Amino acid sequence: MKKIWPFSFYFLYFAANASFLPYLVLYYQSLNFTGSQIGLLFGISPLITLVGAPFWTGIADISHRYKLVLSSTMLLSLALILIFPSIKTITAVFLLIAVFSFLGAPVNSLADTATISMLRGDKHMYGRVRVGGTFGWGIAAPIAGILISKLGLNWAFWSYAFLMFLGFLVSQKFVFNPIKQDTSYRNGLRALFSNKRLILFLITTLICGIAFTSINLYLFAYMDELGISKSLMGTALGIATISELPVLFFSDRLLARFKPHGLLVIAMIATTLRLFLYVIFDSAEGILVFQLINGVTFSALWVAGVSYANENAPAGLNATAQGVFSAMLFGFGSAGGGYLSALLFEKAGGAQMYTIFGIMMLVTLITYLLLEGKIKKSHHF
Repeated sequence: MKKIWPFSFYFLYFAANASFLPYLVLYYQSLNFTGSQIGLLFGISPLITLVGAPFWTGIADISHRYKLVLSSTMLLSLALILIFPSIKTITAVFLLIAVFSFLGAPVNSLADTATISMLRGDKHMYGRVRVGGTFGWGIAAPIAGILISKLGLNWAFWSYAFLMFLGFLVSQKFVFNPIKQDTSYRNGLRALFSNKRLILFLITTLICGIAFTSINLYLFAYMDELGISKSLMGTALGIATISELPVLFFSDRLLARFKPHGLLVIAMIATTLRLFLYVIFDSAEGILVFQLINGVTFSALWVAGVSYANENAPAGLNATAQGVFSAMLFGFGSAGGGYLSALLFEKAGGAQMYTIFGIMMLVTLITYLLLEGKIKKSHHF
């Protein structure tokens, strides 16, 4: 029973996002926003997340009011979504997206904190619970597409609000077990950022986030550049989603075998190969096959990051550690990846872009292995 509530929450949370996020660009286009304006709107979200996730999770750790912070941010986000369709100007939409991103930033991190807490001695089972999100996205995405095509883009907002409200109700079953801080929050934060292995892990996560963003934002553009049909783009997304299931389901065994450090290395190797393979086998068949690697790239990194942050968090700073991990991956990583990808794709094209990112990941992998080994030998844990 302790697993059903977080599993259900992840299902609803990611189903809500699948009903909303893929259609934002179409909604912006319907308002006749320019390409640069749409780019600005998409670029501001990860930067706000970079600030919002550590801010809210820090408040939760300081006050021990985890459920209150989670519930408040979710309900305020819902209120904003309900008024979204009535906003038409770029300035108003920009402000709304900024506030919405700030409020929504801690939700996933706090859900991860609650899940780890509720699993107690079964923390290695996190992946099997998190797989609910993959089911939610995979099931909701095609249903939302049919609904929105028949009833209009406003249903992206209504669907999100309905599913997220159900998620809010489920979140009331979350149990947080805050650990009493041995020192002040400031000293705990200092201890968090003086952990050399954790800092190395987070910086590596940031670079992985840049590579992931290039795939998430520009794979369809690269496929279009290669003359691949839009119907196969949807197929590629479906394959990537399905590929996450076995990795998440068996993540407990993977963690037991490889530990978070090993899973990170596996995710980096897989990401490097995936980027190079996109360039070498630049056909529809090649790209569809290599979408299967997505489960090893993103899912392995996510499980590794949540576990690593939990293991290395100072007493009482579990939520803050999760927030920092999320900020590095979805804040710095997404913002940097979005900017660099746009620049490289425009100047050099998709093949050159993925080649450059593949080299970047290869250099990062080698550097991480060398520095991790050096830190281990010096016994600074």
